[in-house]
Amino acid sequence: MELIKSIPGVGNKLAAAIVAELGDASQFKDAKQLVAYAGLDPGIYSSGKFTATSNQITKRGSKRLRRALYLAVQCGIRRHANRRISDYYDKKRKEGKPYKVVVIACANKLLHHIYAILSKSEPYKA
Repeated sequence: MELIKSIPGVGNKLAAAIVAELGDASQFKDAKQLVAYAGLDPGIYSSGKFTATSNQITKRGSKRLRRALYLAVQCGIRRHANRRISDYYDKKRKEGKPYKVVVIACANKLLHHIYAILSKSEPYKA
């Protein structure tokens, strides 16, 4: 839990929620599996030659984990507490993406950071 709390914008309650929902990070082969477990992976809709252009997240995973990540991203971008996430947020907003789409993209990136932190057992480096 202390490793997760090293991320700017993540406090005691969010860290506890993330750790409780993830369990052991070694059960995931890579960060993409963790993203799929959280339900933040994009759903691809295609049939024959048709492929949809706007894709939504699958929401197949843990609702509590998605909520904790969403709140962690909001806390991280508020007052630029988490520099990496807020820079990524600003970049995506300049591309013209809507707010919630960008926050979910940031949650995906944060989950990749969390996987790296837990697999290496090193605190977050800003």
